[in-house]
Amino acid sequence: MSQFEPDDTTPLLRNDASSEEDHQGEDYGSRWRSIRVMYFTMFLSSVGFTIVITSLWPYLQKIDDSADASFLGWVVAAYSLGQMVASPIFGWWSNYRPSKEPLVCSIFINLSANIYYAYASLPTSHNKIHVLVSRVFVGFGAGNVAVARSYVAGATSLHERTNAMANMSACQALGFILGPALQACLSFIGERGVTVEVFKLQLNMYTSPALLATVFGIINILLVLTVLKQHRVDDHGKQARAINYISEDTADVEEVQESIDHVAVLTSNVLFFLIMFIFAVFETIATPLSMDMFAWTRKEAVLYNGIILCCIGFESIAVFLVVKVSALRFGDRPVLLAGLVLIFCGYFIMLPWGNHYPLIQWADIKNGSLAAEMSGVTLAPNSSVEPVGCPYQQTWCQYIPAIHLAQYITAGVIIGMGYPGCNVMSYTLYSKILGPKPQGVYMGWLTASGSGARTLGPVFVSNVYTILGPRWAFGLLCGMVFGGFLLLVAAYKRLIAFSVRHGRIVA
Repeated sequence: MSQFEPDDTTPLLRNDASSEEDHQGEDYGSRWRSIRVMYFTMFLSSVGFTIVITSLWPYLQKIDDSADASFLGWVVAAYSLGQMVASPIFGWWSNYRPSKEPLVCSIFINLSANIYYAYASLPTSHNKIHVLVSRVFVGFGAGNVAVARSYVAGATSLHERTNAMANMSACQALGFILGPALQACLSFIGERGVTVEVFKLQLNMYTSPALLATVFGIINILLVLTVLKQHRVDDHGKQARAINYISEDTADVEEVQESIDHVAVLTSNVLFFLIMFIFAVFETIATPLSMDMFAWTRKEAVLYNGIILCCIGFESIAVFLVVKVSALRFGDRPVLLAGLVLIFCGYFIMLPWGNHYPLIQWADIKNGSLAAEMSGVTLAPNSSVEPVGCPYQQTWCQYIPAIHLAQYITAGVIIGMGYPGCNVMSYTLYSKILGPKPQGVYMGWLTASGSGARTLGPVFVSNVYTILGPRWAFGLLCGMVFGGFLLLVAAYKRLIAFSVRHGRIVA
């Protein structure tokens, strides 16, 4: 069949046929039902991160006056720090035991931590620390991403792999869409909301998203317990022996003698770290940047950024469909290169230009006080008027030009085009490089690499942005993306599938 003709691999969640034998019996249907449970798990992992990301900063400001932008970086990074620690553990666990065990354990930790987050405002002191700890455990539970990736890599043939991984990324993007969208919808509950006296719970625009994520987690556990079965196939799609799985068509896994290309493995981890780092920066900086540059209030920042990120998420779904077709047409590596180029362009556009400067927050307060004095009105010390604009403590606000709204949105759209291709191609290539061996531990390290990026990215951007401003922050990011591009070009010939490298399959 010509590669230009339509096939069954393009639609988002349609099953890919690997062999005639696989279609016979119930193995094929059970295998793909189980893979879809992993899709849902990836979706919930993404929702767990993004459903509170736009409200995290105003939530911290509301419950703890001592929280600043630098601490926000640590809170955002806490999720990824927990995931970085947990991913190799859950990956190793899934190599030796059925995937149900680490999945149920991790999801339970995740939903418990979301409940803890909802109660972070209840203590009389150190509220920001409670938010920080809760996000660490939400991230620890999200370490099951390594289990999901390892399972799908082992349950798909080489032909199916790119499409299955693209589907997983599409489900992540769907979570990326619905997270901010749900937060934007729940923002209409307001900051005060209602108090559920029985549980001593303040149900408002900040706590309700975490509680909704808890409900999703319960659904996920039920699906894992009732639908998920253990499956494993070789590169040609033939059913192989897996833990806790017995079938007449099951064959022993062929003992792999050839070695893995560890240079390619290391390169893939570095590239994945870079890709996750630069996108974590965008997620983290969106709310503080928009409040500083566009003088949005906390509620406006949550709502408008939720809408913007939601639109970027829908864009990502379309990009994933294009990526699947493009990878078949041009190959995985060119798509990855193109994605890096787009991300570079997006951050370059984000650099401040012109002679328009942001509104300074202290000037706004002084003018308000002066106007109040002239009108004979005295502002109460606990006035509910919220100051807006760029805080005077950030001295760069006075000499760095403002980023325009059109500039911000355009950069977001371009980064939203480049990131999906980079994301799916980086770990699709990684799973192909590893070959037929169990990939739980290796996928755990890849997830840990991405989590390390999500840990360092928010801390990096919060501090560089607060101290030096957006020009330095986005300029350094452009340099990082360019370095990743050069690394990919240098290792280009080594980033090939295990079976292709050892001559089992002709590329």
